[in-house]
Order: sequence, then C-alpha cells, then structure tokens
Amino acid sequence: MPTVLTFEHPLNERARTFLRLEHLFERFDHFAPQPEDWATRAALETLIEIVAITARADVRNELLKELDRTLEGLRRIASRPGVDPSALQRVVNDLERAHAAVLGTDGPIGQIAREDGFLKAVAQRNSIPGGSCSFDLPQLHHWLLQPPEQRQQRLAQWLVDLRPAHQAIALILSLVRASAPARQILAEGGFYQEALETQAPPQLVRIGIEANSGLYPEVSGHKNRFSIRFMAIESEDHPAQTSDDIPFRLTCCIF
Repeated sequence: MPTVLTFEHPLNERARTFLRLEHLFERFDHFAPQPEDWATRAALETLIEIVAITARADVRNELLKELDRTLEGLRRIASRPGVDPSALQRVVNDLERAHAAVLGTDGPIGQIAREDGFLKAVAQRNSIPGGSCSFDLPQLHHWLLQPPEQRQQRLAQWLVDLRPAHQAIALILSLVRASAPARQILAEGGFYQEALETQAPPQLVRIGIEANSGLYPEVSGHKNRFSIRFMAIESEDHPAQTSDDIPFRLTCCIF
C-alpha cells in the first residue's frame, strides 16, 4: 500500500491559531525532555514563540467559545439514531474537563512566562540574529549550564498556565480531523476548486497525496471557496503547477 502524505490548511483564523500552537507545543515537548543544553535552548525559543502568539490572540476566550460550541453541537445529536451514547458521553466528559481547566486558568493564558523577567530578556535579544550568544546573554549561558533536571523543572513551571490550552487545542483538533470522511478527488491539470457551504463552512481541509508523486499542494481559500494547486519541484528555486491529472484524498473538516 503506497505511503500517503497528509497536508492541512486552515480556513479561518481560529483554526490557523490552533494549528500554529499545536505545532509549537509538539516542538516544545520534543526538545524539553532532552538533557543537552542545545535542546533546552530550542525548547526555550519555542516557548517564546508560544508566548508571542498567546499575547496577540485571545486564546483563552477563543478556546472557551470553541469548546462551548462543540459541546452544544454534541448535545444536539445525542438523541439521533445510530449515535453511541457511551462514546458520546466520553467525548462530552473530555470537553467539559477541558473547558473547566481553561476556565480555571487565572489571568490570560501564558501570563506566567510572559511576565518572567528572564524570559523577557531572552525574547528581546532573540529577535536579533545571533542575539542570544553567551556574551549577549551571560545569564542564559549560565542557566543552560545547570543540571538538566533543574532546567526541565523551570521549563515546566513556565508551562503551568499553558498546559490547559494545549490539552484543549489537541482535543478540539482531534475532533475536527475526525469529523468527516475522506473523499477521492481528481485534480484536472493539477487544479481543484470547491465552493464552501455558507451556513456551515469547514474549518480545515486535509489533503492526502501519494508520497512518490513528487508533488505538494498549495491551498488558498476564503469564506466562499478554496482552491488547490499541485506543485512539482522542477528545480529548487522554481516549483510549478503540474499539468497532470492528480488523484488525491480530500477531507473537509467541520464540527
């Protein structure tokens, strides 16, 4: 069975923010447990990016709105034929726990890390190329030389008020991704376009294409439609849309 590569593209700002935070939390969790100081540095830089996103977007309220909307939708379908009551209740319980955890966060999400003087200094220098060298930030250099357990404990402390958001985002995105079956589609001449339902537009499109095709999708979309162009890398600098008819799997995720 051929290997299929999956690409995702958000169709609204809320989904875009959630996907970016999911990506950053996964990167943080990859580097944070590693004992090397370079891994700790990578985790710290990732944390600074998470804090920057949560400072720009009202993630707490966006999460609460999405959790409320999802819970309301699930309760509406509870009495429909074919719905497994026990499976539905498990999902509802997970959503209610996530809602309570986010609601119970004191202050804005990420406030602990955002108000930390050490992290502020690192973030300020980090915006300069090479600005976090040891001679620029001797305090950071000293901290990175501490035992791994000490560094990991500090990283965990900075994440205390971010973890409920991480868990809620993971739950919401898992439900969104499982909300619809994949369809087999043919992109004629490497291009496909689809109109969106105005009453219930999808939040996310997922595109599956065989790994050996040598192609990747470029997606553009707005409130009325989205389009997909399958690009071939003819040279490292100049990808171009393929003229071939391309079979692929498309999932329009809406929950």
